[in-house]
Amino acid sequence: MDYPNDQAPGAPVRSGIPEHGRIPKYYAVKAHIAVLIEELGEGGLLPTERDLAEKYEVARETVRQALRELLLEGKLRRQGRGTVVAGPKLEQPLSLASYTEGVRRQGRTPGRTLISLDRFPCSEALAAEAGLTRGEPVWHMERVLLADDERVGLESTYVAVARAPRLDEDFTPDSSFYAYLRDRLGITFGDADERIETVLATPREALLIGTPPALPMLLIHRVSRDTDGLPLERVRTLYRGDRFSFSAHLQG
Repeated sequence: MDYPNDQAPGAPVRSGIPEHGRIPKYYAVKAHIAVLIEELGEGGLLPTERDLAEKYEVARETVRQALRELLLEGKLRRQGRGTVVAGPKLEQPLSLASYTEGVRRQGRTPGRTLISLDRFPCSEALAAEAGLTRGEPVWHMERVLLADDERVGLESTYVAVARAPRLDEDFTPDSSFYAYLRDRLGITFGDADERIETVLATPREALLIGTPPALPMLLIHRVSRDTDGLPLERVRTLYRGDRFSFSAHLQG
């Protein structure tokens, strides 16, 4: 079996070949399938595991391991009983721009599905983190994030009832919460603290997003303030690791 030597911009150093030069069989198969993915293009149907195993003269489990990694990397996706080439990842800017704005910039249609909208007294932990007062009424809104009707994330927003007293009546759940605050309530975002980590979704989260529990997720915690420095929202957003990447402009 010949081993592809892909050194395109952004490719792993030496295409993932270890210094001792011994390439795992599954990785060699993965490299060949990556070339096939380029040839097929977005939406192209991949041959079956059996056909790939025969083509590359390896065991089906070797093919399966290669496919698992390509699925986790977002290069492939399951469709029915087959596997097809996935489209490019959604690139979300690390800024105060909303999810809606970020998705629209890439020519995709953003959307959200409301899971729950509840009102409860602010807990001590939430008060300490978001700069709120323990016991004050707080909204909790949970929504599934969509891009062209594909489920790509799960957003959990906490905001003081005093800041948005008619949220349950005036707000359209599938629209931008940022636009609602700005256009309906006249509230402007000032700054935010943000933290990113990788996690695995809980069984409930995986069910809501429609992914396997083992799929890595990108979790963003955000605490936002308005232009007067007053607490505005606390957001926990879970993004599919195979469908999202994040970008930031840095200046010295």
